[in-house]
Amino acid sequence: MRALSKVNPGAVLRHRPVRDYALITVGLALTAWGLTAFLIPNKLAAGGVSGLATVIFHLANDYGLLAPVGLQMLVLNGILLAIAIRSRGLHYAAKTIYGIVALSVMIEISMRFTPVLAGDDLLLAALYGGALCGVGMGMVFKAGGSTGGTAIVAQLLSPKFNLSVGQLLLAVDAIVVAMAAFVFGPEFALYAVVSIFVTGAVIDLVLEGLKVEKAAYIISDAADRIAKAVTEELGRGATFLSATGAYTGEERGMLFVVVTRREIDDLKSIVNTIDPHAMMIISDVHETLGEGFKKMGV
Repeated sequence: MRALSKVNPGAVLRHRPVRDYALITVGLALTAWGLTAFLIPNKLAAGGVSGLATVIFHLANDYGLLAPVGLQMLVLNGILLAIAIRSRGLHYAAKTIYGIVALSVMIEISMRFTPVLAGDDLLLAALYGGALCGVGMGMVFKAGGSTGGTAIVAQLLSPKFNLSVGQLLLAVDAIVVAMAAFVFGPEFALYAVVSIFVTGAVIDLVLEGLKVEKAAYIISDAADRIAKAVTEELGRGATFLSATGAYTGEERGMLFVVVTRREIDDLKSIVNTIDPHAMMIISDVHETLGEGFKKMGV
């Protein structure tokens, strides 16, 4: 048996604040760039507190009322931040406050120096703006931070509804865009929906990684022979699992194997050759850490 590391987990985690805030800062910079270069100048209100505040501002203005966008954002983010502090504690709040303030500053700076890109093509603006914001926000979420607004709502609701942050962000922002459609027109709203969809997909990609490996559960009476073939022919490890048939009550051989996409066809061939009657369940794996795959790390 291999000797395990005796490093204290707390000693490792104490070094993470520097890494987290560095990741958050880079992510916020990418998000600000996506907003100022593609989305904001092209009137693509891709959800968020800013989009909601803009809708309320125009609706209030039609009735002769004043509802400053900045004040609305401050109040809404304050309410959401209070909920976040109660649910996740002050440590989460510190990163959230940093994200809200830093993003606002970066947007103001970026607005002064960033040229408008894809100004004559709303589809390109939606795609590139959504992708950049997705990468940036994904990095922020990965470090445990937040950009405020609907991002707070998505992060708080994700564990309760068994949905990813990107999926919830997509749902919440879609509601905001639907409201914005009445103010800016359906064409801009439709392109904004494209941007939101891209942002949500890229956030999930950053948080969960590419689906580059496959996990296979193999139920067979010849599990030992299949395991030997997997080890010798594919050079992959295999793990025996305990399994009992629910109907017969008999013990069955079961094998767990993780392979790359290129190796999945070879694995199917091995199983089919040894036991054509075996049951094989294959699923996507977002990330595999350890021997034979990606190096283990924080």
